[in-house]
Amino acid sequence: MTTTIRPFDAVLTDLDGVIRLFDHGELNRLERAAGLPAGHTMRTAFHPELRGPLLLGQLGKAEWQARIAERLAAESATTPEPAAAAELAAAFTSAPFRADPAIVSLLRAVREHVPVVVVTNATAWLDADLAAMELTGLADAVVNSAEVGAVKPEERIYRIAAERARVAPERCLFVDDTAGNVAAARALGMTGVDYREPADLRNALAYLLKELN
Repeated sequence: MTTTIRPFDAVLTDLDGVIRLFDHGELNRLERAAGLPAGHTMRTAFHPELRGPLLLGQLGKAEWQARIAERLAAESATTPEPAAAAELAAAFTSAPFRADPAIVSLLRAVREHVPVVVVTNATAWLDADLAAMELTGLADAVVNSAEVGAVKPEERIYRIAAERARVAPERCLFVDDTAGNVAAARALGMTGVDYREPADLRNALAYLLKELN
């Protein structure tokens, strides 16, 4: 009798860019109208002076939005008027989002047999966002940088996630759309998936899903 060994015993997954997808159509329209390159507002929103406090839970949404607008209005190149800067900041921080049903379906199927943990560089209002997408019970645990005080690719956030899954790091599958985050997971012995589309996760889970059928 041949005994098969699972390639991993827990799934750790990023949220944004994997499970959650944003619609920046209105933001893109406003940037074009202001003569700004696509992505300019996002880069401003995650400027190092804002990114760190945001992802460590030190900025509320209203304060973050106000500081984005301030930075946009103060920039020397292609500076939008204060009213336009405020509109851009509001469009970015209030951009509609949704959960990818294909990914949600895969994670729910796998969670019946192995732990699933969301590991995300996120904000202090993440719980409200998850509730809005009806994803409160999607995972066994959510490791939010704003709550644990560590940001990917810092080693500590990966170890916290593995501990909450009750699995050794080398027995974890880690999925993320940022290459540096995946590289950090692999350095700890995790199996890393550079995510680009649902097929990437489906292929990574194929062995386990076949075993479960």
